[in-house]
Amino acid sequence: MTEHAKLDILAFRTFRLLRQNQHVLVTAESCTAGLIAATLARVPGISNCLAGSLVVYQIDSKKAWLDLPAEVFSEENAVSSAIAELMATQALAKTPHATISLSITGHLGPDAPINLDGVAWAGLATRYSAVQSRHLLLHPKSTATLSDEQHLSIRHLRQQDAVSQGLSFLCDQLAKNDSLSSTAL
Repeated sequence: MTEHAKLDILAFRTFRLLRQNQHVLVTAESCTAGLIAATLARVPGISNCLAGSLVVYQIDSKKAWLDLPAEVFSEENAVSSAIAELMATQALAKTPHATISLSITGHLGPDAPINLDGVAWAGLATRYSAVQSRHLLLHPKSTATLSDEQHLSIRHLRQQDAVSQGLSFLCDQLAKNDSLSSTAL
């Protein structure tokens, strides 16, 4: 099965769970650059459950579009649970008709600090429960000896892996946690 086919299956599962729980999703995407929303947009009928996406690839965009305070970036690395949670919270706050948000921030490499190479964080916020985050280790692992073409290929694979893990996180939480349901009120 191709990666696109796997992502399509996951996108359909996400759509079914969002619809079942009567959620409208907004995303705040950094390292995936809108690929989560684009993956979901391949599902017919997703417009009923997908409000849109804030692609905040740069720190300045995170500050301006999500109103993230500058000081959090000096205290916390841009690739952290704190930033992922703030991104999710602020995306939801800026999208009043959304009921749930998914954020992702990460470092795809190749110029990442060794402790952040292939690391991402996903955040999840709803209007009905506390914000959550999940640490994601993106594959494959790169090395400094790879060519530019190999690094491009690794970035592509890591973006797809980030989409897959981010949507899986959302689905896992929607499937197991009744407090995320908008019908729980």
